[in-house]
Amino acid sequence: MALDLAAIRAAYPALRDGYAYLDGAAGTQVPASVISAISGAYEGGIGNAGGAFPASVRSDAIVTDAREAVADLVGGDPGGVVLGPNMTTLTYRFAYAFARTWRPGDEIVLSRLDHDANVRPWVQAAERAGATVRWAEVELPAGELPAEQYDGLLTDRTRLVAVTAASNVLGTMPDVAAITKRAHEAGALTYVDGVHATPHTPVDVAALGADFYATSAYKWSGPHIGAVIAAPSLLESVHPDKLASSATDVPERFETGTSPFADFAGVTAAVDHLAALDPDATGDRRQRVLASMAAVEAHEQAELAHLLDGLAALPGVRLIGDPRRRTATVYFTVEGHTPRAVAEHLAARKVNVWNGHNYAWELTAALGIRDHGSAVRAGLVHYNSRSDVERLLAAVSELR
Repeated sequence: MALDLAAIRAAYPALRDGYAYLDGAAGTQVPASVISAISGAYEGGIGNAGGAFPASVRSDAIVTDAREAVADLVGGDPGGVVLGPNMTTLTYRFAYAFARTWRPGDEIVLSRLDHDANVRPWVQAAERAGATVRWAEVELPAGELPAEQYDGLLTDRTRLVAVTAASNVLGTMPDVAAITKRAHEAGALTYVDGVHATPHTPVDVAALGADFYATSAYKWSGPHIGAVIAAPSLLESVHPDKLASSATDVPERFETGTSPFADFAGVTAAVDHLAALDPDATGDRRQRVLASMAAVEAHEQAELAHLLDGLAALPGVRLIGDPRRRTATVYFTVEGHTPRAVAEHLAARKVNVWNGHNYAWELTAALGIRDHGSAVRAGLVHYNSRSDVERLLAAVSELR
């Protein structure tokens, strides 16, 4: 089913300002339904969780709804959805908890394809525990992460394999299922960074083999909320630091402090929005999410092809990476111009893009560009149009 792009764009108030929002890889705009859900939660009255009065009961219901929505989005169990301020904070929380069981000589396997939020927390936790970090390397210049290399990286001392489901700068979507299968055969747990993948493709955490799957709502039209999804029984085996008086149950014991309940209402609204992108989709919300995200992927891939062809035809433009399967994300440089200068030129023409390493710290170092401004990133999401792509191409062509 083709997306009704006019109707989708009309749902986003921010898109009325005349800019081409090609900065979606760093965070999406928010539809009116999400804004209304957040403001509606405040207008209706909310209180802290667990109280006897109606405002507290409403907050409890908001949390339950948000867990169910995230589970429908990625195919998880609502009882295993941990909510928090962002993926980075949650990953640090899990890394610290995991490392309490690691011993000198234990090993973890990380990838240089990953965003630093799925690298540095584990590196630092390993250092504290005396564990060894082993690295899966990126195949350059294509930007692939071959699964076969894990055969030589995994041992009976491997405790964790952390890997991304999609590179946030190259868009590379490695064969996560093949990597996690190898990890499980070695007896290791898997932590999959799904932040960049979730907005672009249907997700099934079980099919990916993700013991822990992290995502961020602000990448898929929601508020700034992160989530980690795991089986409740697996969460039971992880013991984070917590206040003596706070909940011991899962997933609550991973959620420190008072939660942003109104934002959680926005999370549910965002999933409902995604589920409705394909107006012909039927079934429960999970089924409608899968159908809608398949339509999103088809739309984005068509626009990506046009963008790649257009950039490749411009003299002086260098496209970085050429993975076999990728999200609608491009990373490029323009000869004679710094990435920042390119971004500023596009911004002056009302085209939003990012420049720099974008926290792909290890990858941009491997590419040899991190210390030289890295590159320009344009990221398409479901509300981007052919006009957005053409405007970027026209603006870049002026720099030749």
